[in-house]
Order: sequence, then structure tokens, then C-alpha cells
Amino acid sequence: MSTPGMPLQAAHIPDCTKPEAHHAAYRSAKANDAIFVCIARRGRHWMVELDAMASSKPYVPDHAMTILQAAAEALVLDGTVKQANIGADYISMWPIETEARAREIGAAFHAALYGLQLLHIAVPRQPERS
Repeated sequence: MSTPGMPLQAAHIPDCTKPEAHHAAYRSAKANDAIFVCIARRGRHWMVELDAMASSKPYVPDHAMTILQAAAEALVLDGTVKQANIGADYISMWPIETEARAREIGAAFHAALYGLQLLHIAVPRQPERS
């Protein structure tokens, strides 16, 4: 079982295809001060959604988000997904062929976003030197 507020393993990412499942999973993430992650079926395909706003911790700064942006772009370039939206507080990617692949991608991005958030909290950004 996963610890609240920690990255979720692929098998533990909730299926939020039904709106009530989405609402319950988001409420749970918010109650646990965790980054929200879910998968959802959209027609024959799947999508991944992450939302850092469920957590009260600081968002990951833009300069750190370039890592996740590059990973999302790689998924688009290789055809794994057709659309990817990456921001400091929200990530979504779709369509993904299988539930298993959506879970794998969701778990990887959840762990990365969580890790970047912890790093941002632990290591304050130093002012740039002139």
C-alpha cells in the first residue's frame, strides 16, 4: 500500500473514468496533501492527469519543469501520446493505447513531479550571479 503524499506505484493509480471516482480521488489527494494523479478511459484510449494544486506544497518552478516537458515531448515524438499539456501545477497526456501504459506513464510523472517538488522545498534556488 502507498503512503499518503508519496509517489504512487502504477497499480495504485486510481481509474477516474467515472466522474464520481475522479472527485473521490481528488478529495483523497487533497486530504493527504498529495499531488493528484489518475488515469481515465476516453473512448478506446486512456489519458493521464496530474494536478499539483491538490497539494499545499509549493509548485515546481518552471526551470525544473523543463525535465517533465522534455519527457512529454519525447512521448509525443515517438507516438505514445498525441497531446501533452505540461504546466507548473497540471499535467495531462492522451490518447494512450493501453491502461497499463497509462499507469506506467502516470506513475513515472507522479514520481518525477513529487521528487522535483521535494527538491524545490529542500534546496532553495540561489540568486543568479552577475
